[in-house]
Amino acid sequence: MQYGICNLSIIPVRIEPNNISEMVSQLLFGEHFKVLESRKNWSKIRIAFDNYEGWINNKQYEEISEETYKTLDTSAITLAADLIDFATDNNNNFATVCLGSNLPFYDSKNILVNNTQFYYEGAILDSQSPKNSVIDIAYKFLNTPYLWGGKTPFGIDSSGFTQMVYKLCGYKLLRDASQQATQGEVLSFIEESEPGDLAFFDDSEGIITHVGIIMKDNYIIHAHGKVRVDMLDHSGIFNLELQKHTHKLRVIKKII
Repeated sequence: MQYGICNLSIIPVRIEPNNISEMVSQLLFGEHFKVLESRKNWSKIRIAFDNYEGWINNKQYEEISEETYKTLDTSAITLAADLIDFATDNNNNFATVCLGSNLPFYDSKNILVNNTQFYYEGAILDSQSPKNSVIDIAYKFLNTPYLWGGKTPFGIDSSGFTQMVYKLCGYKLLRDASQQATQGEVLSFIEESEPGDLAFFDDSEGIITHVGIIMKDNYIIHAHGKVRVDMLDHSGIFNLELQKHTHKLRVIKKII
């Protein structure tokens, strides 16, 4: 088994091993993974944080030892808390670090990515936040453009949004909306929900395809065109600009 770490700011994770294949997720700076299959130009990986699988370009990561992988896997996670910042190595080369990126082996503003030491002065998050912090974190992504497979303030999809918000608060969600819907406790009514709970929505075939974060007073924040705030009722999401329902409610889950 081989192991790797992302040493670049944001790289695409694709469904097939070629550059025009659909992007299904992204790796952010400092994220580590197992290599399941290796080809000349591509590797199929399983991301440590959420066990999500996909293909990345072999020029866009560095190999790490099994020992380093296991240490990262069992260590507390330190995350970048600023929308965008950078880390500088000893040769004054810098790597862009966006919100929610991992800061491996963080110690007094120093981080270690494989064998390269970086200095990072930005804000960090390194502990679990209370549930009432979820909405505050969610607002950091407000107006982020929708991007299928995206996980950053430069482009994000609905489940990438909920996953990253929860990650920044110190909690793990799986990657896709249908996977996230298997987590947590089912709530029967909107009235039982609290700000920070998740609402899931299905398509005409009953497949869960969308997720958002419930706010107070029957509002919801979610990624649809952009990260936006709309109304939530028993039918689903009511788009305030279009004055119509855009998503059909399937289930509400309490994760925290």
